[in-house]
Amino acid sequence: MSAMEFGFPVFRRGRTMSSWFSFDHCNDFSYTKPAAEVVEIRSTDQWKSYFEASKGNNKLLVIQFTATWCGPCRFIDPAVKEFAATYTDVDFIKIDVDKLLLVAMQFEANTLPAFVLMKKGKQVDKVVGVKKLELQSKIEQHKI
Repeated sequence: MSAMEFGFPVFRRGRTMSSWFSFDHCNDFSYTKPAAEVVEIRSTDQWKSYFEASKGNNKLLVIQFTATWCGPCRFIDPAVKEFAATYTDVDFIKIDVDKLLLVAMQFEANTLPAFVLMKKGKQVDKVVGVKKLELQSKIEQHKI
């Protein structure tokens, strides 16, 4: 049994490493920026850290209040992911009200889904319910 049968390259005289490992295919590679995503906040500490960091910049922050048992929340999820990919200059986060009830209460997210739009740590708008076009309009309005 030879080394090649086990998948190991066999180097013979006259053969160089570069002939075994060609990087010519690298010229065909083009880098694309990964699509933005919705960050899921899982703890109070993570929320506090994210919230404090958002106060220091002028980016729009869209907070999606949701729950695993909420049908309308699951229905609008693809649209929110699409917005996150489209509006890369906007931060999108998702908060499960069952995990972070105090945060949901702080923003009076009594009906789900609820979207709170914030800038520099202050609430600038709110959308309640499955209102994709209204949410998109408010994102457009406040992202500047």
